Amino acid sequence: MQSTLKEKLLTKTARLGVIGLGYVGLPLAVEKAKAGFKVIGFDVQSKKVAMVNRGENYIGDVVNEDLVEIVASGNLVATTDYSEAASCDCVCIAVPTPLDVYQQPDISYVKASAEGLIPYMHKDMLVVLESTTYPGTTEELLKPILEKSGLKCGENFYLAFSPERVDPGNLIYKTKNTPKVVGGITPKCTDIAATMYEMILSAPVHRVSSPAVAEMEKILENTYRNVNIGLVNELAMLCNKMGISIWEVIDAAKTKPYGFQAFYPGPGLGGHCIPLDPYYLSWKAREYGFHTSMIEASMMVNDGMPEYVLGRAMKILNRHKKAMNGAKVLVLGVAYKQDIDDYRESPAIRVIEHLLKEGADVSYFDPWVEKFQEGDLVMHSIKELTDTVLKNADLVVITTAHTNIDYDFVQKYASFIFDTKNAMKEITNRDNIEVL
Repeated sequence: MQSTLKEKLLTKTARLGVIGLGYVGLPLAVEKAKAGFKVIGFDVQSKKVAMVNRGENYIGDVVNEDLVEIVASGNLVATTDYSEAASCDCVCIAVPTPLDVYQQPDISYVKASAEGLIPYMHKDMLVVLESTTYPGTTEELLKPILEKSGLKCGENFYLAFSPERVDPGNLIYKTKNTPKVVGGITPKCTDIAATMYEMILSAPVHRVSSPAVAEMEKILENTYRNVNIGLVNELAMLCNKMGISIWEVIDAAKTKPYGFQAFYPGPGLGGHCIPLDPYYLSWKAREYGFHTSMIEASMMVNDGMPEYVLGRAMKILNRHKKAMNGAKVLVLGVAYKQDIDDYRESPAIRVIEHLLKEGADVSYFDPWVEKFQEGDLVMHSIKELTDTVLKNADLVVITTAHTNIDYDFVQKYASFIFDTKNAMKEITNRDNIEVL
């Protein structure tokens, strides 16, 4: 059995499927198709499916021309019809794994995807979960669900976990050249899954002994960043009290050629992984009577940064005899990181919510995000950052360091600026600038 599927992968005659055509799934589907495989993309949103089938790209990390070419060649087809999974030899699940209202993992999308596969499972089939989740998900949740098909994992079908490592907007590392980690339920499962990725990617594939190791590895990656960002955010607050520039401190520290990696403060954490992954781990740790005290402390610091930004903004206005209630505040940037259109878990939106609660008249400008919706809050970006817009603002708060904003222009016409990202570090005239 193993040689049959492995041979299909090695000869690129296997048909591959990707469930979820978002920030992770679409780039993965595109790379599979570019490698010469026939690929079916699945998504519950018919709008996305129709756009893919027209060759219309909606993900920044996908090259428009690549999508047009592979759709025209027939190597990539999208559908909402799960029955097409029956024709797939390998299926990757890349669906969202958000937190629920209680800050606990919501794996309903993963569960629904697995349950949807049951009628279409067949012998010699590989299923790989790529969605970030807590250690144990693949073996404790996916395996029992998929075995309801009557097939036995490791004997009749293969199951593995391989964490996505998408970094939206990264100009160097994309899906194709980022090293991959793979852990299967059995050694055969690992080998089959690793072979698939080796036929697609130009980067090495690192094999681990189990899905749980691969799941924990992904949590470690992002918890490492969460903890270090929490440390530098806390030091930023201390440095402000001491009259020291945390940015200058970091620049000095990173001159050391070993033993130090620079992390930077900001208004909080954004994106789908770094703010969420530690919650997966702390939730799972409680099952073992273990409390992740250091991790939870960093989460508290990072989660509190939007409110800290509000407090600093209020102090700036107070120094100039203005109240936050009724003040016109212009927020620059709502994307969670620079030069992308992704605002998932963006701390800028948390800052806006705090400003609105205090009675501020808030507007925003983001050349990448024309509109955002967060719960009942819907806002549109102002169309153009003019001198009039800047002059009318009592305070400008920079929450995303987009590189296509003219910060000299902002400094020239804004009354007061609170720069939470040190985006204006090259500006010489700093009379109206305060940095986090």
